[in-house]
Amino acid sequence: MNLSVSIGPIVSLIAGVLILIMPRLLNYIVAVYLIVIGLIGLFGTGSLRL
Repeated sequence: MNLSVSIGPIVSLIAGVLILIMPRLLNYIVAVYLIVIGLIGLFGTGSLRL
């Protein structure tokens, strides 16, 4: 049995729960997400396999 889990849906789920619990976190979560996506776009994933 081979179990493969992608990190994207897990991060989205955790972020959604945190936003429901503490709505003020929305700004920070969106900012961190945009920064991470921007850095991945600039530098590529390289040897990073998530």
